[in-house]
Amino acid sequence: MREYQAWCFDLDGTVYRGEEPIPATARFIRKLRKKGCGVFFVTNNSALTPEHQAEKLARMGITAAPEEVMTSSVATADHLVSNHGTLPVYMIGEEGLRMALETAGHRIVRQAPDAVVVGIDRAITYGKLADASLAVSGGAMFVATNSDKAYPTERGLVPGNGAFAGLIELATGVSPFYIGKPAVPMLEALAERHGLAKEEMVMVGDNYETDIMAGIRFGIGTVHVDTGVTRAADLINYREQPTYSLSTMDNWEDI
Repeated sequence: MREYQAWCFDLDGTVYRGEEPIPATARFIRKLRKKGCGVFFVTNNSALTPEHQAEKLARMGITAAPEEVMTSSVATADHLVSNHGTLPVYMIGEEGLRMALETAGHRIVRQAPDAVVVGIDRAITYGKLADASLAVSGGAMFVATNSDKAYPTERGLVPGNGAFAGLIELATGVSPFYIGKPAVPMLEALAERHGLAKEEMVMVGDNYETDIMAGIRFGIGTVHVDTGVTRAADLINYREQPTYSLSTMDNWEDI
């Protein structure tokens, strides 16, 4: 068992489901804080700002500072600036994505965008999808905050951003450039901002195809927990295995 010093937790399905905390993970995070370990949150959820994510965690009794939260919205906005400058953007998404884009200097437009950016939007409409598809077909860059096809809630799995982006891809024949896990920009940014070495980092998540693959691709330790999207019994179907697989984080001390 490694003594990791920088614990990177996925949120949906790992730390909470919807508005309900996952007790074992919450207990484990409190233990890490007492030991003085670094605790970070790396989420594909683009709907909330880092500040709002920290507030949500606080309501669940989990301490988090905004600077400890890396979202796919922040990573997306930064990626566009770094690679293309500030742009007129047609956006499908919620407040977290809008704030990240505008803070980075991008301009949200309805017509003639240079880029279409798609994040989770729980007020999605046919009209939004149609406008995005028309813009992509017209030559706009197509970027999606993440590729999650589903995410866990108190009621079960519901469509994620990858489902929306996939619909636009089917309609246009254009594949989006994905920013969030299993891509590594969020982990890269987190390590750079906080001066973290890979050998001291570990990624904890419920979704093999996003959380665990991001950790594997970045070259850090991984812990799969059987609390969300990927069931432990299904890990046998994957060639590359997580460093550890646990029912919940309560089992960490049993390794």
